Amino acid sequence: MNGDGFGSGYTDYEDRARARKILTDSGDTWAVVGLSGNTTRPAYQVAAVLQRFGKRVVPVHPKAETVHGERGYAKLADIPFPVDVVDVFVHPAWAGAVADEAVAAGAKAVWFQLGVIDEKAYERVRAAGVDMVMNLCPAIEIPQLPRA
Repeated sequence: MNGDGFGSGYTDYEDRARARKILTDSGDTWAVVGLSGNTTRPAYQVAAVLQRFGKRVVPVHPKAETVHGERGYAKLADIPFPVDVVDVFVHPAWAGAVADEAVAAGAKAVWFQLGVIDEKAYERVRAAGVDMVMNLCPAIEIPQLPRA
């Protein structure tokens, strides 16, 4: 990995088979950390794609805004129901703490968006028995799934 947080070449954390498993087998309630009502941010568009494909998207942002018709929460621990997948749109320096919160909250999977890489967090999450991918985008991966 180079100094700007972007990896080069394929790595285990970019495993598309694991990404497909998360998209199909981990459940339909996705907490999107970093999702706000700002329509110009990638999190906003990705959340819309996830909703189009049947996922419930729960915004997690300090503003706790309602986005795409779903009530927002300031942090993962504030969500009063189980979350299946935690999708992370924060700076890589903060992503590891979010991953740890996701594991503590009982998430089945953690997904770090394109450019969000923290190999130590990946090791901790996987050691806890939780699926995880990094440097991938579910809005790119989900349309490629076979249709039932």
